[in-house]
Amino acid sequence: MNNPEAISPTVKAQRLAVEVRNASVVYQTADSPVHALSDIDLSIAEGEFVSLIGPSGCGKTTLMRVIADLEPISAGQVLVNGVSPHDARLARAYGYVFQAPALFPWRTVLANVTLPLQIQGKGRTEAKSIAMQHLEQVGLTGFEGKYPWQLSGGMQQRVSIARALSFEPKILMMDEPFGALDEITRDRLNEQLQQLWQRERRTVVFVTHSIAEAVYLSTKIVVMSPRPGRIVKVIDSPLPDDRHLGLRDTSAFMELAHEVREALADGHHD
Repeated sequence: MNNPEAISPTVKAQRLAVEVRNASVVYQTADSPVHALSDIDLSIAEGEFVSLIGPSGCGKTTLMRVIADLEPISAGQVLVNGVSPHDARLARAYGYVFQAPALFPWRTVLANVTLPLQIQGKGRTEAKSIAMQHLEQVGLTGFEGKYPWQLSGGMQQRVSIARALSFEPKILMMDEPFGALDEITRDRLNEQLQQLWQRERRTVVFVTHSIAEAVYLSTKIVVMSPRPGRIVKVIDSPLPDDRHLGLRDTSAFMELAHEVREALADGHHD
């Protein structure tokens, strides 16, 4: 492993869920190569909630897709739970929530959530029991017979979260899942996601453009620069794990938000 001294003592004491070492992604195009990511080093411990934040086009989603075995790297190394991203994906280590809910409109809420379970070979009764449990966790009990088009955008995204959690992944990947929602709905889902993380302590990798969202949700904030995407700063949150929306009015929250904002500005100046 390269640069082991770069890993903090706290992370060393915990088992690492994700290790990224000197990773770069270069896309070959007709005229010239595009450097999407450059020399990324990142360690994510099990149970951390890590937000990737940076300007549009900085490679946040690319980095998450590399971790999830949806994009190949051009150089470097990536390990997930100690194995390659491909092997981790085969072991069903990931649940992935996209920017849009990506639900099948002809399937009910329950049928959407049970689909990956049925693909895994679980029986109908077991799949339904698991799905109902996760729908309850995201506050959708009673909506299992509805179709996606009968739900609000926020409710559709909660169905996506329930589906991603249904096969008990160790790592939950979330690519700006609330970016298209109104502020009130987004606040409510932020709070529900924080409560879900408190209960289950899964490792979460979360892409966002919102400083307030990153500060409220995360135990660690990874600030990225414009392309080629580099990590400008990794900020460990000093905020308490048990959070509520009122925390956003505290001086500690505002100081952390200011630190993230300054790191983003520094990334633009590099």
